[in-house]
Amino acid sequence: MSLDTWQSLTSMFYEQAAKYGDKGLLYTKKEGAWRGLSWREVAEQVTKLAAGLEKLGIEAGDRVVLVSENRPEWMIADFAIMSIGAITVPTYVTNTERDHLHILENSRAKAGIISNNALARTFLMAAHQSDCMLHAVTMDEFVIEQKLNVDVHHWDKIVGDEEADIAGYANRVLTVRRDDIACLIYTSGTGGLPKGVMLHHGSIMRNGMGASSMIEHLGLENNSFLSFLPLSHAYEHTAGQCWPIGIGGEIWYAESIEKLAANMEDVRPTVMVVVPRLFEMLRTRITRAVQKEGGMKAKMFDRCLALGFKKHRDGQKFTVFEKLEDIFLGLTVRRKVQRQFGGRLKALVSGGAPLSPDVGFFFWSLGLPLLQGYGQTEAGPVISANPPQSARMHTVGKIFDGVEAKIADDGELLIRGELVMKGYWADDAATAATIVDGWLHTGDIGIIDEDGYLEITDRKKDLIVNDKGDNISPQRIEGMLALEEEIAQVMVYGDRRPYLVGLVVPDADWMKEWCRENGKTRSLKELQEDPAFKKALSKAVGRINDRLANLEKVRRFAIADEPFSIENELLTPTLKVRRHFVKKKYGGILSGLY
Repeated sequence: MSLDTWQSLTSMFYEQAAKYGDKGLLYTKKEGAWRGLSWREVAEQVTKLAAGLEKLGIEAGDRVVLVSENRPEWMIADFAIMSIGAITVPTYVTNTERDHLHILENSRAKAGIISNNALARTFLMAAHQSDCMLHAVTMDEFVIEQKLNVDVHHWDKIVGDEEADIAGYANRVLTVRRDDIACLIYTSGTGGLPKGVMLHHGSIMRNGMGASSMIEHLGLENNSFLSFLPLSHAYEHTAGQCWPIGIGGEIWYAESIEKLAANMEDVRPTVMVVVPRLFEMLRTRITRAVQKEGGMKAKMFDRCLALGFKKHRDGQKFTVFEKLEDIFLGLTVRRKVQRQFGGRLKALVSGGAPLSPDVGFFFWSLGLPLLQGYGQTEAGPVISANPPQSARMHTVGKIFDGVEAKIADDGELLIRGELVMKGYWADDAATAATIVDGWLHTGDIGIIDEDGYLEITDRKKDLIVNDKGDNISPQRIEGMLALEEEIAQVMVYGDRRPYLVGLVVPDADWMKEWCRENGKTRSLKELQEDPAFKKALSKAVGRINDRLANLEKVRRFAIADEPFSIENELLTPTLKVRRHFVKKKYGGILSGLY
């Protein structure tokens, strides 16, 4: 059996567990050492939890919310829920009480599974207000001294009282079909309240088929995945969890984003699912470290990049001398950088937001294949990706086999196929507006070339329309500005206005260095009105303005009070700017720039 013939994610899992048995599947670091669970041990825990949930009254079709950081229990809970025909509802660990309550009320979830005590407190505040929630299961022990409207149970107690019936559940899940709902994944809410995307088993497995075909020639056996993006996001859920299970890979859970570099050296992953912002930051840090060191090492690094850009970006052939140079730099500069990423990487697959081609060429030049893909939650989520043997960095890759794609008269990309969602939960109007005659209206403007490569040129709904009626893509301008060393984050503003303005968050490392050189305070709020500081930032904005058309130039800008973050709700959990939240907080300041 394979991803194109399995009838469900659960039948896939149980068959793979029987095949791989005592081979390692899930790994996590505890007390300074990596510890693993075999396929058989995971299957035992999945079936024990499934039986425990059934004793609590969870039935096929019920929704169960899952709130946890990435850890083995996340995957175990997900497949236990699906094993009884229930529907997993993943939510972000950064959700507020209000966020949780919206999802609980919208999904009418009957139970929740939560990891640590801090998350449990926030979640239970919402659960206590919900009239549909009956049970909460906490992975870590949670002490509660007063009765709530929801019964709280401990994971170990639920699992410990049950027998592992792997054969029984493996037989039961054979009745599940590819078009049955597997999970409700809520959109990140960049443009309003999150909507529950109904993803079916076939959608996720179709994604896995596309991913497999992309790296097939690199080898689908013996792959190790390092999981660090939130599993509550469709991208990591599909590409970082379900796909590895489908190809018999190992999943290693990173300790944190701060320890990612150390974890990469430990785990030596072969595949990583990444977002562009991470590699934009890594590029800046690597470049600064090399420049600071200076000397021959910096010259070798710069030459390595120059040759890489000549080969990968410009498509030019090397002279005999350049070939020798390239071999030498591969054994020195590239090998050193590759070791920092573990030394075994086959592919870094970037998605979730547009990747600057220059960032891609930077890592390709260092021997790290950074492959841009494209998708959205409503498509499970991956629609296209660049194959490593023939990547085109100005595109988001080739559209996956088995996916129909066309460009509408207004330029919008339309998608049809098994990967398309069943619709939005309890929202027929939004579903009807998004899926028309089976075609998913992506909201993105694109071009498909004769080889099936897709280029996304604009976001249909995110365009700024100035007072003259010109359409302007803010994301393109923001991406260019955020690649300047002085700027960490930026939002461009100007709908129905005569020109564009921006809100800028300075880069923390650059700001620290500027303050040291100029004898200034390091407080962002105190620097906001400092003329010299603003002039330094203006130089970065000016450099980008020189490369933009007149209507795209950012004429004036203000400095934000603090960085955009998940905690202050100005970023989604996938690091996208929540424009409506930023406008709400800084609307007066932005309007004052006119």
